[in-house]
Amino acid sequence: MLGLGPYLLGAAALALLAITSWLGAAAARARLAPELTGVPSHLATSVIATALVIWVAELLGTLGWFAPVPYLAVVAVVGVGLWRLLPGVAWGEGGRGRPRPQSPPHPMTGPPDRSSPIQALAATLIGLIAVALFIPGVRDSLSTGMTGFDSTWYHGPFAAGFYQSGNTWDLHFIAPQFLAWFYPANAEIFHAIGMLAFDRDLISPLLNLGWFIGCLFALWSIGRRFRVGAYSLLLGALILTAPLLSDQAGEARNDIVAIFFLLVAIAVLLNARSPAGGAPARLSEGALLVAGLAVGLAAGTKLNYLLPSATLLVGVAVAAPAGTRRRALGVGTLAAIAGGGYWYLRNLFHTGNPLPWFTDLGPLSLPGPEQNLGGREGHSVLGYLTDGSVWSEWFLPGLHHGLTIFWPLLGALALAGLLLALGPRADPYVRVTGAVGLAAALAWLVAPTSASGPDGIPRGFESGLRYLAPALVLGMSLLPIVVGERLRDGGVGRLPNRRILKTPTSLGRRLSGREMPRTPIAMVAALAAIAIGYPVQRHYLENRYRDPTFAAPGLNAVFAATSRVSGERIATTSTRQYPLFGTDLSNRVEYIGRHRPDGGFVAPTSCREWRRLIDAGHYEYVVASRDRIEPGRPPYPASARWTEGPHAKLVLAIPPTKVFKLSGRLDPSACP
Repeated sequence: MLGLGPYLLGAAALALLAITSWLGAAAARARLAPELTGVPSHLATSVIATALVIWVAELLGTLGWFAPVPYLAVVAVVGVGLWRLLPGVAWGEGGRGRPRPQSPPHPMTGPPDRSSPIQALAATLIGLIAVALFIPGVRDSLSTGMTGFDSTWYHGPFAAGFYQSGNTWDLHFIAPQFLAWFYPANAEIFHAIGMLAFDRDLISPLLNLGWFIGCLFALWSIGRRFRVGAYSLLLGALILTAPLLSDQAGEARNDIVAIFFLLVAIAVLLNARSPAGGAPARLSEGALLVAGLAVGLAAGTKLNYLLPSATLLVGVAVAAPAGTRRRALGVGTLAAIAGGGYWYLRNLFHTGNPLPWFTDLGPLSLPGPEQNLGGREGHSVLGYLTDGSVWSEWFLPGLHHGLTIFWPLLGALALAGLLLALGPRADPYVRVTGAVGLAAALAWLVAPTSASGPDGIPRGFESGLRYLAPALVLGMSLLPIVVGERLRDGGVGRLPNRRILKTPTSLGRRLSGREMPRTPIAMVAALAAIAIGYPVQRHYLENRYRDPTFAAPGLNAVFAATSRVSGERIATTSTRQYPLFGTDLSNRVEYIGRHRPDGGFVAPTSCREWRRLIDAGHYEYVVASRDRIEPGRPPYPASARWTEGPHAKLVLAIPPTKVFKLSGRLDPSACP
């Protein structure tokens, strides 16, 4: 557990980081996009603040200086410097006595700021219900530690690797599956920041709750300008709380992070443009920068957001007035590269290819590791579209489990929202949003992990539905907008809002934010969170991996034991690695593998090679294990037999795991 002093010191560091980055981002947002008001302005500020803390981490991490003191100092200097140098805002509203520019009203919906109190109350209730559905997963992780496969395979190890080494530029090699060490890692930076503050992963199970709440605000903002914010929030929340995204709660998975960035980009597009009569809608360059930055951050979080991000950038350029399209494309693209280009530049440096998974592009041959992807066999949903047996045995049950029994309705509504958004009478940026959603669906359809598994047995389909989530969320959030426009075109009028429910006007105004003193409330909430967090972190650290329930009994035993081990060098063959880092994250954990050209990394295939790698790493422990018990195979992997010898003391043997404590070098010439 963490004592009161270190806990308060870490909380103070995070508070200083948040305040200074927000100050600088708020000033930059007020300078770049003063037309944004209310919730969309805060979302834009959060994107800039997020970019700021990521950029500083990447800059210092490239130099190997990603450490608590230099990191906090640089963020504070940059944040306060922007706040003092740019004409902007102090805490998010108004700017040093300077009046805020107001954006022009939407030609059909009126002033964007006049959200009805009734809708604000309805949105608040919807948001509270959605958060209540998300919290149980967070609570479970606070009682067990993060147990999701991806969290323990690469999200957690990447973050712990950044924290331990202070380096973000070098490749952090993990189990040789899917070339995962090339994955973009914007989300993992935030887990590493929490580790810098506390020397523990205290905030990791909580981070996705913050991203989830941000998604709810973004959904409200998407419909806000069209006076249907509560409807967009309600329908979008049906997807965010569906089982296909249930593995985001309390885990380090990054799907919800990328969804947040994509939704904010759309919210900025729909709330910032300045229509002028019948002319094409035009965005200020500042709004283009913010939207481009947001989709760049999404693409710097997950690979499957590259296509929808590119679609948004091209769509914005097409929707821009003639004569400004090249500039719009250039501004948005540069901002997107700033948001996510770091990881692809790193890949280019190490392999000569920003996307090492793709080495053959038509006649063009690109460098990349010459090795199998490993993990599940790759197959796409597109390849199985006409396979009736796969549909009946895998796809239909997977859709039922991932989207509940109502999956046909949810899918039809989302598809209707995307297709109707492309109509000729739709708002230009609503059409762009529809195209982005369809691009996200296409990315899922052709992804080799969307139906991974042996031929005809796509075990990965249900898990891969989370790659479809951004398309579903966008389609659902667009549906009230396009339906409302169709009703107005038909002379029916707006979707009802004041008849949703009746409430005192004063309460509605407070919930809509018009009378809410934000700064004092934020300070009180922060102090309350710090006070509540102390007993919560004690409970978390006491129970973290104390009694894990993974599929492999041997791994359960070694993870429980390792939680009490500190400062050791541990070699492993387990894909699940993160619990081996220990409660204080001081264990150095490495998957034993052989480096190959162009960033390749493969498991050793012989005893001699295994022993040479073990000796070169100067490890204290070897954890030789599979990820699960596999019927028909030996109870332990070959690496366990290769480790046995006079300098390797067996300390645990529970299938499929053996743990050895090393007291000297292993002799490759003495292999059994």
